[in-house]
Amino acid sequence: MNTARVTQLGYLGLEVSDLARWEAFATGVLGLEHGGTDADGALLLRMDEHHHRFALHQGARDDLVVAGWQARNADELQVIAERLGALGASITWGSTAEARQRRVAGFIRLSDPNGINTEVCWGPLIQAERPFRSPRDIAGFEASDLGLGHIVLAVDDYEASMRFYRDGLGLRVSDFIDLDMGGTDATRVAFFHCGPRHHSVAIAQMPAPRRLHHFMLQVRHLRDVGSTFDRCRDAAVPITMELGCHTNDRMVSFYAETPSGFQVEYGHGGREIDDNVWQVETYHAASIWGHRAPAGPAAPVA
Repeated sequence: MNTARVTQLGYLGLEVSDLARWEAFATGVLGLEHGGTDADGALLLRMDEHHHRFALHQGARDDLVVAGWQARNADELQVIAERLGALGASITWGSTAEARQRRVAGFIRLSDPNGINTEVCWGPLIQAERPFRSPRDIAGFEASDLGLGHIVLAVDDYEASMRFYRDGLGLRVSDFIDLDMGGTDATRVAFFHCGPRHHSVAIAQMPAPRRLHHFMLQVRHLRDVGSTFDRCRDAAVPITMELGCHTNDRMVSFYAETPSGFQVEYGHGGREIDDNVWQVETYHAASIWGHRAPAGPAAPVA
């Protein structure tokens, strides 16, 4: 059986309308490291030994412009490309110059069934000689072999998206959450993993102003979740969901609004998956506790 599949979410490209505000937010609030400015003007951000995990491009979209996945090697990338092509995807191989700009040995580009730009690469540039140093006093991020974190996407075609991420990229279903969004039927959110991290991508068919609902960063210490929550409050960054614990991945986290309007989840302690024993389950609630919308100002005492 063909087991070639992506191994992690490698990088994200975001188009943002206020690059200066994003730089201050990403470094001063989230604790990502400034990785320099690329030749095309993109702001690069580090979170581990990889050259960069985020590339922020100036533009009006304020949304995800590319999700970059990583394969083990060139042979497995070739197999993944052939499998995606068999599903009907139009595959383009990146040039040597384009691969050099992405700091990878090689990559392919394509679109998912919803028009979301997707890349699969191999051979990322690792800067072992330059350890990650956060501009904040945090212990660091859970990344490296686990990948960047996760993304949650609003899709137009749930079934086609399932085939693309599961059968094409080779991700495995972790579980489902059926959410009451106020319609006649629950909205099913599917969560996929490609390594031990509980999920690297989740999809839901729902109307949304952007493709990217949120990306998640996982820190090594719970205290850094608390200190970042306070820093968001101090910097007047809107909190969209307060501290809570999810039903499926058990992450303790909170959600904040980024300068582009989509959200970032900042958490600690997510479950990891062993495919030898893991069983897919379905939940009807997103959180065990918390993750509530911020309360308004307290009413005056009579």
